[in-house]
Amino acid sequence: MSHLSRLASPPLRFGAYALSLLGLAASLVGLSVAGGTWGWGVLSFGLLAALGTYDLCQRRHTVSRNYPILAHLRYNLESFGPEIRQYFIQSDTEEVPFSREQRRLIYQRAKNISDKRPFGSLHHMRHPGYEWISPSLAPTHIAPTSLRITVGAERTRPYSASVFNISAMSFGALSANAISALNDGACEGGFYHDTGEGAISPYHRRGGDLVWEIGSGYFGCRDSAGDFDPERFRENARDNAVRMIEIKLSQGAKPGHGGILPGAKVTEEIASTRGVPPGRDVISPAAHTAFTTPRELIDFIVRLRELAGDKPVGIKLAIGHPWEWFAIVKAMLETGEHPDFVVVDGGEGGTGAAPLEFINRLGMPLDEALLLVHNTLVGAGLRDRVNLAAAGKLVNAFDIARAMALGADWCNAARGFMFALGCIQARSCHTDRCPSGVATQDTLRGSRLDVPTKAHRVASFHANTVAALAEMLGAAGLRHASELGPEHISHRLTRHEVKSFAELHDFLTPGELLVGGAERHPVFRDYWESACADSFAPPEALARLRDSKLY
Repeated sequence: MSHLSRLASPPLRFGAYALSLLGLAASLVGLSVAGGTWGWGVLSFGLLAALGTYDLCQRRHTVSRNYPILAHLRYNLESFGPEIRQYFIQSDTEEVPFSREQRRLIYQRAKNISDKRPFGSLHHMRHPGYEWISPSLAPTHIAPTSLRITVGAERTRPYSASVFNISAMSFGALSANAISALNDGACEGGFYHDTGEGAISPYHRRGGDLVWEIGSGYFGCRDSAGDFDPERFRENARDNAVRMIEIKLSQGAKPGHGGILPGAKVTEEIASTRGVPPGRDVISPAAHTAFTTPRELIDFIVRLRELAGDKPVGIKLAIGHPWEWFAIVKAMLETGEHPDFVVVDGGEGGTGAAPLEFINRLGMPLDEALLLVHNTLVGAGLRDRVNLAAAGKLVNAFDIARAMALGADWCNAARGFMFALGCIQARSCHTDRCPSGVATQDTLRGSRLDVPTKAHRVASFHANTVAALAEMLGAAGLRHASELGPEHISHRLTRHEVKSFAELHDFLTPGELLVGGAERHPVFRDYWESACADSFAPPEALARLRDSKLY
């Protein structure tokens, strides 16, 4: 077709724009002849014609230039595509990132309504990857209130923690009402509330037990330069509400990544809580400045413990290079000091905002990370002195039991408790337009979250989940969660092959690393001996490969 013929018969994709121009012309004629309601036509078609003209003239969007007016229909449909899939297309068991079945269970337990299901499981029990806990012909009864663990038994102020607690979420990431409801719920239910690295806000001080998380920004205990301030730390750490201190080395959702809170979001209240100037960007560095080596980290733990009045002090980390974790354990052995607990954050962890590559492809998943940390502490003869917690997409009783079978003493959850607050998984946490008033600093949106109602739901979700865990453990013939081991969880490899976790995974024996063992464990064989308490650097052989690339 020639150029002239194309001009004479424009493509159909310009039809909407052409109709808007014709409608505008007709409306103008009608307005000049009859007046009255023709004005609405002029307004409507005029706006459409203006939009089409803008689409043709702008240069940023090729689709809009080729499909004036029509392209906006495509953009609008795309904008609520996730909601269409979530509400009408996804199956009950499709986890993206949490399934409808998981969310419904949390809502029901939070509201104290029946969580029972009819007609059998929706899961394919013969498909590879299916897992279950083995029941016993001699079941027992376990009181849910007994499912607690003593952390920091060597300290003068140890803490009795529930086996299920609120994971780290900061004021600033969550609204004031959300933080208040979480803390009230923790107080009502007798479990702890991790502050997140955004410091202890007024909304954390409502009676609930706190684990104060110290991140690389040292919020709540920093000086004017952003470095650690021991006196400010002492003042907050000795508050009776603060039961334990947690040093965040990295988190599962974005390991090795710092953060920035834009100055526009740094209100007077947030600035006062974090100890930063209002209205300025707040930088949370990727690395700490209070220590640079594993040995210095252990010294920092000891220092914080003394400043806090001998309360338990632990670390939280997402596992990456195994030799870095081994170096920390070697520093424990060489100094004779150790953290009171380690929280292992799996790569499944969520966050308000992180690069897609970090969410999908950075950090070790929880199973592998938990096994590595547990095995190292066992092999180094430290497991009975260092408690172990797990975090990363754990929302129901089986999730908790499964993590405990791999070595955890207790579990933490963030998104599970967000669902209990009313989160609908809109996945708009980073936009400040959270529809449920949970992950937002929009005062109006956040104020719609009713604190007393949601606090009771937080407590109920915790209580009903722990009760379900007690029932599962009783059905397995156990008397306490500490008796749960890898032999109790079965994993289907193929349609005709099943192994327990005890058969599926390798476990070190107590003290094995201290006597030159672990030769049959490749990761320990390759990296344990070369790890150094004085450096996080890679083994010499790996360091050379980084420079030469001659594998």
